Order: sequence, then C-alpha cells, then structure tokens
Amino acid sequence: MRVLVIEDNEILSRNLVRYLISRDIFAEAALVWDDWLRKAISKYYDVIILDINLPWMNWLEICKQIREREKDVSIIMLTSRWTNEDIVEWLNIWADDYLVKPFEYNELLARMNAIIRRKNVNRSNTLIKIWDIEIDLQQVEVKKDWKIIPLSKLEYDLLKYLSQNRWVALSRQQIYEKVWWEFQVDFMFSKTIDVYVWYLRKKLWKDLIETKKWFWFLIK
Repeated sequence: MRVLVIEDNEILSRNLVRYLISRDIFAEAALVWDDWLRKAISKYYDVIILDINLPWMNWLEICKQIREREKDVSIIMLTSRWTNEDIVEWLNIWADDYLVKPFEYNELLARMNAIIRRKNVNRSNTLIKIWDIEIDLQQVEVKKDWKIIPLSKLEYDLLKYLSQNRWVALSRQQIYEKVWWEFQVDFMFSKTIDVYVWYLRKKLWKDLIETKKWFWFLIK
C-alpha cells in the first residue's frame, strides 16, 4: 500500500508517516501546497489522508484536483470539526471515509485496510494493480503512471499470468504451458521466457519480475 499524508500539522504528519512505515506501508507527507500537488501528480498512491482544515487551499478544491488526476485513489478525511451535513457531503461526493481528530492510529490503519479490501473485491476480476502498473483485463491493456504501455500479445499474456499468481514462484514448464500453451523438454533450456521477461522489465520496471535460480519467475 502507498499512502500520501496531506496535513499541515508537522508533528502529526511526521508521527503518522512513521507509524505507517513501522507497519511496512510506504508513506510520505506533503506539508505545503506545491509539495502535495507535485507528489499527487507524479506518483501513484492507494490512499490519500487529507486534513480538511488546510491554510493554503480549500479542501474541496484539493479533492477536485486529486479526482481529476486519479479517480481510483481512496481519500480519508481528517477533521477537528464535523456535523451530520459535513459527513454526508464528504462521503457522497469526495471521500471514502473520515476520522475526527484526535484519533487512534490503529483505527486509521483498520479503515485504510477495509477500503483496500473493498476495492480489491470490487475490481479483482477486471483490474490488477502492482505499484504504479495497472493491468486492465477487461480492456486488455497495461498502464504505467496512467500511460498506456504497448505490449505484444505474448508480453501481455506473460505479465497477466505472473500478476495473477503474484508472490508465487512459477517454473518454466508452468509458464510455457499457460502462456505458450505447449511444453517440450527442449523448452527447459530455451531462453524464450528470459527474452520476454527482459522486454517487460524494459517497458515497465527493471525489478518487476524476479528470477530464482534461472528456473523460476515471480512478481512480488
């Protein structure tokens, strides 16, 4: 999970980022307007934690700009003031969840995990996400940083198979049978898979696919 914290309280922001990192979550903070805008545009995040009481821009305008650039990101609002009307507006229009200050960090983490679980259930059949890479199974296309990456059919099929079995070390035989739909003993010594893995690394990310003892391949 990748998280951006947009909060002008430096102490709260720093402590929250430290807590999330201690839970093996990639997290970073944006304390000023140009910082959050630059990060929100240039990087992919699963969750944005947004304080609605920022001094340098109205939170509605921030949400609008975030949604224009990345409709799929989840937004959790932080607020020290709230009414029933506020909550209805946040959840109906902009936010996925909210927390009233002061709050417990473990509750925030639980809400983040719940949002990600719901999103994964809703989209698991049509979309696979790996960091800033999206594999759209319905449209049969791959995006990196929101840009479509042209792939050949074999490149796409290989990436799809490895991604659908993420964290699993797949053998050359398994890959040939599922992607090339055939297997011969000669394939065990072929460099065909290595060539296509190299293509994907070059087009998407050099550390995307790991090789284990020459025989196994996996995406983490």
